[in-house]
Amino acid sequence: MTSFLDPLIAFVSAHPWLGYLTLFLAALLEAVPVVGSVIPGSTIILALSALVPGGELQLPWVLLSAALGAVLGDGSAYWIGHRRQREILNTWPLTNYPRVVAESESFFHRFGTWAVFFARFVPPVRAFVPVTAGALGMAPAKFYAVNIPAILAWAPAHVLPGVLAVSALHDYAGLHHHQHTGKHIWILAVVAGAVVLWLTIRAIRRRRPGAKRPA
Repeated sequence: MTSFLDPLIAFVSAHPWLGYLTLFLAALLEAVPVVGSVIPGSTIILALSALVPGGELQLPWVLLSAALGAVLGDGSAYWIGHRRQREILNTWPLTNYPRVVAESESFFHRFGTWAVFFARFVPPVRAFVPVTAGALGMAPAKFYAVNIPAILAWAPAHVLPGVLAVSALHDYAGLHHHQHTGKHIWILAVVAGAVVLWLTIRAIRRRRPGAKRPA
Protein backbone atom coordinates (compact mmCIF):
# COMPACT_ATOMS: atom_id res chain seq x y z
CA MET A 1 0.00 0.00 0.00
CA THR A 2 2.95 2.32 0.67
CA SER A 3 3.97 1.87 -2.97
CA PHE A 4 0.49 3.12 -3.90
CA LEU A 5 0.49 6.05 -1.46
CA ASP A 6 3.91 7.34 -2.57
CA PRO A 7 2.82 8.17 -6.13
CA LEU A 8 -0.61 9.31 -4.92
CA ILE A 9 0.89 11.83 -2.50
CA ALA A 10 3.43 12.93 -5.11
CA PHE A 11 0.70 13.32 -7.72
CA VAL A 12 -1.61 15.33 -5.45
CA SER A 13 1.36 17.49 -4.40
CA ALA A 14 2.17 18.23 -8.04
CA HIS A 15 -1.47 18.60 -9.11
CA PRO A 16 -3.44 19.76 -6.06
CA TRP A 17 -6.21 21.14 -8.27
CA LEU A 18 -7.14 17.55 -9.14
CA GLY A 19 -7.47 16.78 -5.44
CA TYR A 20 -9.76 19.78 -5.00
CA LEU A 21 -11.72 18.81 -8.12
CA THR A 22 -12.19 15.30 -6.72
CA LEU A 23 -13.47 16.77 -3.45
CA PHE A 24 -15.86 19.04 -5.34
CA LEU A 25 -17.22 16.18 -7.46
CA ALA A 26 -17.53 13.83 -4.47
CA ALA A 27 -19.62 16.39 -2.57
CA LEU A 28 -21.69 17.23 -5.65
CA LEU A 29 -22.46 13.62 -6.63
CA GLU A 30 -23.29 12.72 -3.03
CA ALA A 31 -26.14 15.24 -3.23
CA VAL A 32 -27.60 13.81 -6.45
CA PRO A 33 -30.70 11.62 -5.92
CA VAL A 34 -30.00 7.91 -6.45
CA VAL A 35 -26.33 8.56 -7.36
CA GLY A 36 -25.70 9.96 -3.89
CA SER A 37 -26.94 6.77 -2.27
CA VAL A 38 -24.19 4.69 -3.88
CA ILE A 39 -21.27 7.13 -4.28
CA PRO A 40 -19.04 7.08 -1.15
CA GLY A 41 -18.62 10.85 -1.20
CA SER A 42 -18.05 11.16 2.54
CA THR A 43 -15.38 8.45 2.40
CA ILE A 44 -13.56 10.24 -0.42
CA ILE A 45 -13.70 13.56 1.43
CA LEU A 46 -12.44 12.02 4.66
CA ALA A 47 -9.64 10.17 2.86
CA LEU A 48 -8.40 13.25 0.99
CA SER A 49 -8.59 15.36 4.14
CA ALA A 50 -5.86 13.12 5.56
CA LEU A 51 -3.47 14.79 3.09
CA VAL A 52 -3.90 18.22 4.68
CA PRO A 53 -1.47 17.82 7.61
CA GLY A 54 1.35 16.87 5.24
CA GLY A 55 0.77 19.97 3.11
CA GLU A 56 -0.34 18.13 -0.03
CA LEU A 57 -3.71 19.92 0.19
CA GLN A 58 -4.62 23.16 1.93
CA LEU A 59 -7.44 23.12 4.51
CA PRO A 60 -9.28 26.29 3.32
CA TRP A 61 -9.39 25.00 -0.27
CA VAL A 62 -10.47 21.54 0.87
CA LEU A 63 -13.37 23.03 2.83
CA LEU A 64 -14.30 25.37 -0.02
CA SER A 65 -14.23 22.57 -2.62
CA ALA A 66 -16.46 20.31 -0.53
CA ALA A 67 -18.86 23.15 0.34
CA LEU A 68 -19.22 24.37 -3.25
CA GLY A 69 -19.87 20.84 -4.50
CA ALA A 70 -22.55 20.33 -1.86
CA VAL A 71 -24.19 23.70 -2.62
CA LEU A 72 -24.34 22.96 -6.34
CA GLY A 73 -25.54 19.39 -5.80
CA ASP A 74 -28.24 20.26 -3.27
CA GLY A 75 -29.31 23.33 -5.24
CA SER A 76 -29.61 21.42 -8.52
CA ALA A 77 -31.69 18.69 -6.88
CA TYR A 78 -33.91 21.28 -5.20
CA TRP A 79 -34.57 23.19 -8.43
CA ILE A 80 -35.42 19.99 -10.32
CA GLY A 81 -37.98 19.18 -7.64
CA HIS A 82 -39.22 22.77 -7.49
CA ARG A 83 -39.72 22.85 -11.26
CA ARG A 84 -41.48 19.50 -11.62
CA GLN A 85 -43.24 19.39 -8.23
CA ARG A 86 -44.55 16.03 -6.97
CA GLU A 87 -44.35 14.55 -10.47
CA ILE A 88 -40.59 14.08 -10.00
CA LEU A 89 -41.13 11.74 -7.03
CA ASN A 90 -43.13 9.39 -9.26
CA THR A 91 -40.64 9.48 -12.13
CA TRP A 92 -37.75 7.17 -12.99
CA PRO A 93 -35.22 6.68 -11.46
CA LEU A 94 -36.81 7.70 -8.15
CA THR A 95 -39.52 5.09 -8.69
CA ASN A 96 -36.80 2.45 -8.26
CA TYR A 97 -36.24 3.66 -4.68
CA PRO A 98 -39.73 3.97 -3.17
CA ARG A 99 -38.52 3.21 0.36
CA VAL A 100 -35.94 6.02 0.42
CA VAL A 101 -38.34 8.45 -1.25
CA ALA A 102 -40.96 7.59 1.40
CA GLU A 103 -38.35 8.03 4.16
CA SER A 104 -37.40 11.43 2.72
CA GLU A 105 -41.02 12.59 2.61
CA SER A 106 -41.56 11.34 6.16
CA PHE A 107 -38.34 13.06 7.25
CA PHE A 108 -39.48 16.30 5.64
CA HIS A 109 -42.96 16.16 7.18
CA ARG A 110 -41.51 15.32 10.59
CA PHE A 111 -38.92 18.10 10.80
CA GLY A 112 -40.33 20.64 8.35
CA THR A 113 -37.79 23.28 7.29
CA TRP A 114 -35.17 21.76 9.60
CA ALA A 115 -35.27 18.55 7.56
CA VAL A 116 -33.04 20.29 5.00
CA PHE A 117 -30.48 20.95 7.75
CA PHE A 118 -30.60 17.55 9.44
CA ALA A 119 -30.61 15.59 6.17
CA ARG A 120 -27.11 16.88 5.37
CA PHE A 121 -25.85 14.56 8.09
CA VAL A 122 -28.11 11.54 7.47
CA PRO A 123 -27.37 9.19 4.57
CA PRO A 124 -29.09 8.07 2.39
CA VAL A 125 -31.87 10.67 2.74
CA ARG A 126 -29.23 13.37 2.25
CA ALA A 127 -29.43 12.68 -1.49
CA PHE A 128 -33.25 12.77 -1.58
CA VAL A 129 -34.42 15.51 0.80
CA PRO A 130 -33.43 18.51 -1.41
CA VAL A 131 -35.44 17.23 -4.39
CA THR A 132 -38.26 16.32 -2.00
CA ALA A 133 -38.20 19.83 -0.50
CA GLY A 134 -38.55 21.31 -3.98
CA ALA A 135 -41.25 18.84 -4.98
CA LEU A 136 -43.30 19.65 -1.87
CA GLY A 137 -43.23 23.37 -2.58
CA MET A 138 -40.63 24.70 -0.14
CA ALA A 139 -39.81 28.32 -1.07
CA PRO A 140 -36.29 28.91 -2.53
CA ALA A 141 -35.39 31.55 0.06
CA LYS A 142 -36.37 29.23 2.89
CA PHE A 143 -34.47 26.32 1.36
CA TYR A 144 -31.21 28.23 0.98
CA ALA A 145 -31.58 29.90 4.38
CA VAL A 146 -31.32 26.43 5.92
CA ASN A 147 -29.25 24.60 3.32
CA ILE A 148 -26.26 27.00 3.27
CA PRO A 149 -25.72 26.94 7.07
CA ALA A 150 -26.13 23.16 7.00
CA ILE A 151 -23.38 22.82 4.40
CA LEU A 152 -21.13 25.23 6.31
CA ALA A 153 -21.47 22.89 9.29
CA TRP A 154 -21.30 19.70 7.24
CA ALA A 155 -18.04 20.49 5.41
CA PRO A 156 -15.90 20.88 8.58
CA ALA A 157 -17.65 17.89 10.16
CA HIS A 158 -16.46 15.70 7.26
CA VAL A 159 -13.05 17.25 6.68
CA LEU A 160 -11.70 18.01 10.16
CA PRO A 161 -11.87 14.44 11.59
CA GLY A 162 -9.35 13.24 9.00
CA VAL A 163 -7.16 16.30 9.49
CA LEU A 164 -7.20 16.13 13.27
CA ALA A 165 -6.73 12.35 13.37
CA VAL A 166 -3.59 12.43 11.23
CA SER A 167 -2.19 15.48 13.05
CA ALA A 168 -2.89 14.07 16.53
CA LEU A 169 -1.52 10.64 15.70
CA HIS A 170 1.65 12.16 14.26
CA ASP A 171 2.18 14.07 17.50
CA TYR A 172 1.19 11.17 19.74
CA ALA A 173 3.52 8.72 18.06
CA GLY A 174 6.40 11.18 18.07
CA LEU A 175 6.95 10.80 14.36
CA HIS A 176 9.08 13.90 13.95
CA HIS A 177 12.03 11.70 12.97
CA HIS A 178 9.94 9.22 10.99
CA GLN A 179 7.41 11.55 9.49
CA HIS A 180 7.51 10.07 5.99
CA THR A 181 6.69 6.55 7.19
CA GLY A 182 4.22 7.81 9.77
CA LYS A 183 2.36 9.83 7.20
CA HIS A 184 1.70 6.70 5.15
CA ILE A 185 0.60 4.69 8.17
CA TRP A 186 -1.91 7.22 9.41
CA ILE A 187 -3.25 8.17 6.00
CA LEU A 188 -3.80 4.46 5.38
CA ALA A 189 -5.52 4.14 8.77
CA VAL A 190 -7.90 7.03 8.01
CA VAL A 191 -8.67 5.70 4.53
CA ALA A 192 -9.24 2.16 5.84
CA GLY A 193 -11.48 3.44 8.65
CA ALA A 194 -13.53 5.49 6.21
CA VAL A 195 -13.96 2.53 3.86
CA VAL A 196 -14.96 0.21 6.71
CA LEU A 197 -17.50 2.78 7.95
CA TRP A 198 -18.99 3.16 4.47
CA LEU A 199 -19.23 -0.62 3.97
CA THR A 200 -20.82 -1.04 7.41
CA ILE A 201 -23.50 1.58 6.66
CA ARG A 202 -24.27 -0.08 3.32
CA ALA A 203 -24.49 -3.52 4.95
CA ILE A 204 -26.91 -2.26 7.61
CA ARG A 205 -29.07 -0.58 4.98
CA ARG A 206 -29.19 -3.74 2.86
CA ARG A 207 -30.35 -5.84 5.81
CA ARG A 208 -33.29 -3.58 6.63
CA PRO A 209 -36.64 -5.14 5.84
CA GLY A 210 -37.81 -4.07 2.41
CA ALA A 211 -34.49 -2.41 1.57
CA LYS A 212 -33.92 -2.19 -2.17
CA ARG A 213 -30.48 -2.98 -3.48
CA PRO A 214 -29.06 -0.41 -5.85
CA ALA A 215 -29.40 -1.39 -9.50
